[in-house]
Amino acid sequence: MAIVELRQLRYFVAVAEELNFGRAAERLLIAGPSLSQQIKALERDLGVRLFDRDRRSVALTPAGAALLPHTRDLLGRADDLRNRAARIAGSEPVRLGYVNWLPSDLTARASSVARLHIDAWVAPSHAQAARVADGSLDLAVCWIRADDLEKRGLSARLIGADQLYAVSAGQDTGEVRAQDTVVLLDDDATTWVSWNDYAEQLAADTGAPAVRIADGGITGPVFFDQVRRRGRPILNSPKGQTTPLPPDLVARPVVEPKVYWTWSLVWRREELRPAVLSAVDALTEGVGDFGIHAPDAWLPDGDPYKR
Repeated sequence: MAIVELRQLRYFVAVAEELNFGRAAERLLIAGPSLSQQIKALERDLGVRLFDRDRRSVALTPAGAALLPHTRDLLGRADDLRNRAARIAGSEPVRLGYVNWLPSDLTARASSVARLHIDAWVAPSHAQAARVADGSLDLAVCWIRADDLEKRGLSARLIGADQLYAVSAGQDTGEVRAQDTVVLLDDDATTWVSWNDYAEQLAADTGAPAVRIADGGITGPVFFDQVRRRGRPILNSPKGQTTPLPPDLVARPVVEPKVYWTWSLVWRREELRPAVLSAVDALTEGVGDFGIHAPDAWLPDGDPYKR
C-alpha cells in the first residue's frame, strides 16, 4: 500500500465531520477541488471507498464509518508524538526568512516549541522560496503560486493577507473601482517577478491599465512621484502598505473587486524535524482567512488559497 499522509487523514476526518466538501474545505483553508483530489487519492491508497457522494449529499460508506474512530485515534497519537518531540526540541533554532511582512506576535507564537532565528537577508518572495527549497532556510513568509510549491517540493499555509489600496493625489478618500486604478509593472524582473506576475493578471482580469516603469517607482518616493505625475489612483504594492503617505496624497479603498495579496508560510515537504513542523503549527494555529474568500475578493489564478 502506498504511504498514507497524516494530512490526508485529517482531511478525511474533516469531511466525515462536516459531510460537506465545501464546509470541510473552508475549515481546512484549502481549495475544494484540492480537497476532493486528496480524498480520492486516500481512497485509492487505502483500497476502499470512504464516502458516497453525489451533487446533493455526502455520506460515509460502511468502510468509512468503520475507519473513522481508528483514524481519529491515530491522529491523536501523532499529535501527542509531535507535542512530545516539540518539547524536547524546543531550544532548536529554526531559520525563517521573509520579504517585508511578519505577524507582530511571531516570536511569541512559536516560543514554546522552537527558537526562531529571523534571517537578516530580506529578499523577494521567489528568492525566499528558493532558499527554503535548497535548505538555506527552514521557513519563509512569502507570496507563492501553487505550481511553484509543486516545482520546489514545498508545502504552504496561509499566515496573512494584505488588502491592497490605491494612492491618489488630492483629498478624495472614497472608494475606487479596480478598473479605474493604474497597475505598475517594473522592468527589474529579478526583484519584482512575483509582483509583476500578480499585477499583470490583475490588470487582465479587471481591465485596469498596466504601465511598465523603469525608475524603481513600485515603492518609496519615486512611487509617490508616479502618482502625482499620472493624475489617477495607482495600486499600492504589498511593500508599500505601511509606508506613511505625503500630505498631498491619500489612500483609497479598492473595490469591484477588493484586491488581496496572500502571505504563505512555506516549508519543505520532506521536512521531518519536530521543531520546524511544530513551529509551522504554532505560527498558523487559529489563523482566519483575512477576507480572501469573500464574494467580492480577488485572488490571482494559481494562488494556493483561491476557491
